[in-house]
Amino acid sequence: MPKITAERQHRTFTDTHGVSVHFYVWAPGKPKGIVQIAHGVGEHALRYELLAQDLVAAGYAVYADDHRGHGATGVEYWKGDLSKIGKLGVGGLRATQQNLLDLTELAKAEYPGLPFTMLGHSWGSLMVQNLLNAGEHPWNAVVLTGTALRTPMDMYGGDLNHRHKHLGTTGAEWLSRDPAVSAAFVADPLTTDAKVLQLFGLADGLRLFGTPKRVQPPVPLLIMVGDDDPLGGEKSAKKLADAYLKRGALSDVELIVYPGARHEVFNETNQAEVRSDLIAWINDRLFA
Repeated sequence: MPKITAERQHRTFTDTHGVSVHFYVWAPGKPKGIVQIAHGVGEHALRYELLAQDLVAAGYAVYADDHRGHGATGVEYWKGDLSKIGKLGVGGLRATQQNLLDLTELAKAEYPGLPFTMLGHSWGSLMVQNLLNAGEHPWNAVVLTGTALRTPMDMYGGDLNHRHKHLGTTGAEWLSRDPAVSAAFVADPLTTDAKVLQLFGLADGLRLFGTPKRVQPPVPLLIMVGDDDPLGGEKSAKKLADAYLKRGALSDVELIVYPGARHEVFNETNQAEVRSDLIAWINDRLFA
C-alpha cells in the first residue's frame, strides 16, 4: 500500500442545470501534470484513493467527480434517498458528460499550461469515448480502463456477474479476484448494481453505444483491461484499439491486457503493477 502523502480536498461546482456536483482534488506542491478520473456505474470517486495517491507521488494533481446521481453528488441531489443512487436526474447522460468537461475546464484554470490526461473507467470510459466522438476535445492523453468496443456484439449488457457468481455470494465477484473488493463494494452505502437500463433509462442507455470517429486533436491512447472482464475483455478491447487506429486515425494506441484480471484493474490483486504501468505510460507520453 502506498504511503498516504496528499490531503484530499472535497469541493463542489454548480452546473448549468443547477446541480451541485461534488468532486475531489489530490495534489502535490508543484504538479507537473493533471489526471482526471471518471468512475463507473454504481460507484464513486473515493474508490480511487490509492490510485490518486500514487499519481500524486508521481507528481500529478488528480481531479475526480462523483457523477450525476452517484456518490456525494447523488446523495445531495436525491436528498439523502440512497434508493435512488445511480439515477442521473435532470439532464441525464448528456449533462453527466458535460460535467466531465466542466471539471476539466476547472482543473485547467487552476493549473494552467500543464499537460492533461483523461482517465475513464467502465462507464467513465464510455462517456470519454462519446466525448472524443463529439468534436474537438481538451486532453493531451487519454486512458480507458475496464472498457469495450461499444456495440451490442462487443459490450455485454446483461448480468455482469453471470460467469463469476459461483465464486461468492456478493453479486460483485466480477469486479476483482480479491474477495475483499466485492465485500467492500456491497457494504458501501454509496454503491449499487451496474444495471444501466434500470438506472439510466432506455434512451440514455442507448447513448452509450457507438464506435470511434476521427479523434481531434490526435492523442496517445492507452487501453487497460483484464482478460476475464465480462464487459468486454481482451477480444473487445483489441477491436477497440484497432478502431481507434483506423477509424479514429490515431497513431499511438497501446493495449495492456492483464491475464486473469476482471473488471476493476485498479482494484485487482496486481493493482500495484497496473498503477505502475499507468504512471510509466503517462510519463513516457507526456514527458519523454
